[in-house]
Amino acid sequence: MADVAVHTDHAAPDGHAAVGHAAMHTTIPGLSNNKLGMWLFLGSDCLLFGGLISVYMLYRGRNGTGPGPDALWDIPLTSVSSFVLLMSSLTMVLAVSAAHRDEDAKAQTWLSVTALLGSTFVGAQVYEFTSFYHEGLGYTTSLFSSSFYSLTGFHGVHVTVGVIMLLTLVAMVSKNKIPGQKAEAIEMVGLYWHFVDVVWIVIFTLVYLIPT
Repeated sequence: MADVAVHTDHAAPDGHAAVGHAAMHTTIPGLSNNKLGMWLFLGSDCLLFGGLISVYMLYRGRNGTGPGPDALWDIPLTSVSSFVLLMSSLTMVLAVSAAHRDEDAKAQTWLSVTALLGSTFVGAQVYEFTSFYHEGLGYTTSLFSSSFYSLTGFHGVHVTVGVIMLLTLVAMVSKNKIPGQKAEAIEMVGLYWHFVDVVWIVIFTLVYLIPT
């Protein structure tokens, strides 16, 4: 009986340690591994955008014989498309909120609206790029054009990827095929989407609003 008692006393701490060890691998304080991975990705993306913004600021006045910003920018159009993109952050918040309340139908609706707003922004950017090309601003026209298209185009690719992620989420929610916690999956895409919106505020300010 004494041996059994001793064995039981040692088993409990070992079991507790095993549970604690598993918990340490599952999360770190306040963040799941999935969210931590997303934050690390966004941190690395900050470095990429920082480099592209720095290059643009260095070369924005070097338009050579090609057209410069003063001859190209359509501030009203870009302001409207920027407003549309910023509004998509609100609809993304509503989607995350609905997901936390387990309101799948509302979550799908707001995710779809967010994707629509993002697509509208990308469409406006494609129209803008096409107009610039017809006015003589190609990618290799000047250092200014190369840095401009690289920066804004890289952001446009991020928005496009975000739209694809949103539409994929809509399909997965409708079929109830999201692995793990549904609200967390939508929240992680929301983190990405808000990051893209914040980066655009910086780009719009530096590229379109600050004169060369």
